[in-house]
Amino acid sequence: MGHEKPIEPFSDLHREGDRVRAVLLHDPTVEGLDMAIYMDASGSMREEYKYETKPRTFLEWIRGAPLKDAANQVEPQVRWMLEYLATKDRNGLLRVAYWASGTNGRQVEVVGELKGTDVNQYKFPGAKQLGGFTYLEPALRDYVKYLEEQVKVGAKRGCAIIVTDGRLHDAEAVEKFSAEVAKKIATGKLPRINFVLVGVGDDIDEEQLEHIAHEEYPGVGHLWCHRIAKEITQVAELVAVLVDETMTVAAGGTIYDDKGKVLKTYEGRLPAVLEFDVPEGAKSFTLEVHGQRYTQPLPDEEHHGEDEDEDHH
Repeated sequence: MGHEKPIEPFSDLHREGDRVRAVLLHDPTVEGLDMAIYMDASGSMREEYKYETKPRTFLEWIRGAPLKDAANQVEPQVRWMLEYLATKDRNGLLRVAYWASGTNGRQVEVVGELKGTDVNQYKFPGAKQLGGFTYLEPALRDYVKYLEEQVKVGAKRGCAIIVTDGRLHDAEAVEKFSAEVAKKIATGKLPRINFVLVGVGDDIDEEQLEHIAHEEYPGVGHLWCHRIAKEITQVAELVAVLVDETMTVAAGGTIYDDKGKVLKTYEGRLPAVLEFDVPEGAKSFTLEVHGQRYTQPLPDEEHHGEDEDEDHH
């Protein structure tokens, strides 16, 4: 399908024609960042939230030990995300909520403002009532409204992590609202906002996640990116969307094509976002930095342009 996933040290890869945009894995610090986590509470997530009771051994039974609960699939993911993301947040508190709850799947159930330092005390058993449908747009509206209030007390940028199994019933509404948000960002009515879709569970609709993350907006670029929880090898991948060309990752570097020809040389500093052109038919490029070489495969050229797979966010 022409889809090549970024490999370390790259966290994102985008190709349009012969133009390549590669984001290096970087642990960014962003001033005034206000983060949130929204957990899918739709009926399709029922199995992911289950706590399976483990039987006691004979010795445990003799001693009267209580039954043990095995953590659900969502809880450990949300805990480690919360612990890390709290270090990025301006006050160390994250808005945590369930979305797609209630009979109609349009409710947002706010858990609260949670500290990353207390992460092991939190339980995430799912919303009081799992939703009949998976509607994401109400959660986006909830976060934007929340961020507007936070701007009054110091927030300068927003980023919401949305945990889901990737099966949305309102993808068109999500795309329409995203365009509205992008317009407000471009005109200065909203601070810069990013949304990160994180797929969990064994039945993720990755194609749908990719389709939403694909869209670019005038004056803003990408609002969205997506990750698959079990594929994340470094926690900084969660916030790759916050990385920009003003951030520096090394003292310099060189980009080569798959024939060994120099495509671009970075003198003095290597930015976290690399943009360069590759020759027609190029299958990969190589970054040389500090004497080490890293080769990143590229998607097939015929899959660029209007193809939904051109974007690897």
